[in-house]
Amino acid sequence: MLLEDLQVVLKVAEIRSITGAATALDMRTATASAAVKRVEASLGEELFVRTTRQLRLSNAGERYLPQCEKALELLAQAKQSMRGDQQEIDGEVRISLSSDLGRNMVVPWLDEFLDAHPKVKLRTHLSDSNVDFYRDSVDMALRYGSPTDSNLYGFKICDVQKILCASPDYLAKHGEPQHPEDLKQHNGLFYQLHDVLKDEWEFLRDGQEFKVKMSGNRASNDADLVRRWCVAGKGIAIKSYLDMSSDLLAGNVVEVMADYQPTISELWLVCPSRRSITPTVRLLRDMFREKTEQIHQQLEQQGLISCRETRK
Repeated sequence: MLLEDLQVVLKVAEIRSITGAATALDMRTATASAAVKRVEASLGEELFVRTTRQLRLSNAGERYLPQCEKALELLAQAKQSMRGDQQEIDGEVRISLSSDLGRNMVVPWLDEFLDAHPKVKLRTHLSDSNVDFYRDSVDMALRYGSPTDSNLYGFKICDVQKILCASPDYLAKHGEPQHPEDLKQHNGLFYQLHDVLKDEWEFLRDGQEFKVKMSGNRASNDADLVRRWCVAGKGIAIKSYLDMSSDLLAGNVVEVMADYQPTISELWLVCPSRRSITPTVRLLRDMFREKTEQIHQQLEQQGLISCRETRK
C-alpha cells in the first residue's frame, strides 16, 4: 500500500468527494478514484459508502481512517526529526492572499522565505474573495477576520486596527474632518465585497458609537485599487494600517480623526484541516507574526498611527 494512496483516501474522507479531493491534490479524478480502490482492495474492506448524491465513511472507514491519520502524522514527524537542527524545509507552499496585503507586503516576505529555504516552491492565489480551499487548490490562506467555519484550523497572527486615511494633497484641497459628521462633506473611497458596498462607516470613541452613511464616486472589489486611489488624492478611505504601512512611512497618506477608532479586525493564517498544519506552516506563522509586530512598532514609534493596544 502506497503512502500517496493513503493521503488521497484521507483527503477524500475530509472533503467527502473524490472529485473535490482530486482538485485539492492537483490530480485527475480517475487517479484519485484508482487510489481509493487500491487501498480498499489491500484492506479487503470498503472505506466509503457511495450513493448517487453523497459519499460517506463506512463502518470500516470510521474505524480505520483515524488510525491511518495518526500513523501518517507520526511518519511526518519522524521525517522532520531526521533533518536534525538544520530544519530543512521543502515542498510547495500554496497560499491564498488578499490583494492589497498580499501584493504589497506579504509577497516580499515570501521572497525572503524562499531565499532562506531554497527547496521550497511557491504558488500564490491573490483575491479578496473568501477562499475555497478545494476549488482554489490552496493549502493555507492569510486573511483578515477569524475563521467562521468550525472545521477550519488556523493561527491568529495579530489584531489589526483600521485607520481613516487620506493623502496630504486631498486634505489640503478639501480640509481635514474633525468629527464623523464632517465626513459627509468628503468623497469616500469604497471597498465592495460580493456586491455589498461598504459605504456605512462605523467609529468608536470613549465607548460611544458613530455611524456615517458616506457618499463617493469610486468603489472596487480590489482593496489594492482603493489604496491607490487614496494615495492619489481621490478621496478618503478606511484601511488596515498594515495595508497602508508603506504609504504612511513614506508620507503618501496620513491618519485622520485618530480619536475616532474604526472597527478592529484580526489577521489569521487559516488551514483547511489539522493535517495541513505542517512545519512549513508553523515557520510562516512565526514569520508573519514577527513581520507584523515590526511594522506596528515602527509606525507607533514614528507617531504615524495612534497608540492602541494590539494583541497576538
